[in-house]
Amino acid sequence: MSALLTFKDVWVEYGDKVVLERVNLTIEEGSFVSVIGPSGAGKSTFLRLVLGQEAPTRGQILLDDRPLTPECHPDRGVVFQRYSVFPHLTALQNVAFGLECEKSPLLGKLFGKARRDANALAREMLAAVGLEHNLDVYPAQMSGGMQQRLAIAQALIKHPRVLLLDEPFGALDPGIRLDMHGLVTGLWREHGLTIVMVTHDIKEAFKLGTRVLAFDKRRIDPQAPHRYGATAVYDMPVKRGETPAPPAFA
Repeated sequence: MSALLTFKDVWVEYGDKVVLERVNLTIEEGSFVSVIGPSGAGKSTFLRLVLGQEAPTRGQILLDDRPLTPECHPDRGVVFQRYSVFPHLTALQNVAFGLECEKSPLLGKLFGKARRDANALAREMLAAVGLEHNLDVYPAQMSGGMQQRLAIAQALIKHPRVLLLDEPFGALDPGIRLDMHGLVTGLWREHGLTIVMVTHDIKEAFKLGTRVLAFDKRRIDPQAPHRYGATAVYDMPVKRGETPAPPAFA
């Protein structure tokens, strides 16, 4: 597998507070990277860097060996823990909306054949996540698992190369989580995605990931704890079916 994302001595600082420091790693295309660590270890900041919502204070991030610009782009999709769907739109409209904005950025609306084509693609994506019989259903009428399936369909409709998951299953019941694990794993394989998933569930991280990154602070000064940031203190490849002993965090 070839390198897709490369972090070169990346730091993120807010004023005198250091969130991430000395992040040096490469993410290969087609991998499923789980990111774990204690609260405040910069996991979500790391995800925002990949998404393009933030830029590093120091260092460089490369996508395909070219500098990653600090802006959201269709080649990176994201799913959050809380369902990021539009409550006033049906399932079909929610998924087609991304295509409408792409092809008609001023109006955000398509007409005629272009609209029919967008709806056809949206139907295919809804079928891929098991919502083919809920095209005209609004999010408020859906269960939590269905809303998260809808959010995944939204993220995948524009065929991103990288899918970012920020605690995507944290609000779901255990049985629904298992269903979502199967769904995401199947979509990852079928679409050849590169997935970066932040989770607090260490067992989930090792179950789904081909690689687990553990973020934590390597060093700390009790007099100025904010002056030291987190970094990837463990980087563990995982073979499917194996669950290594998880790292212990301070």
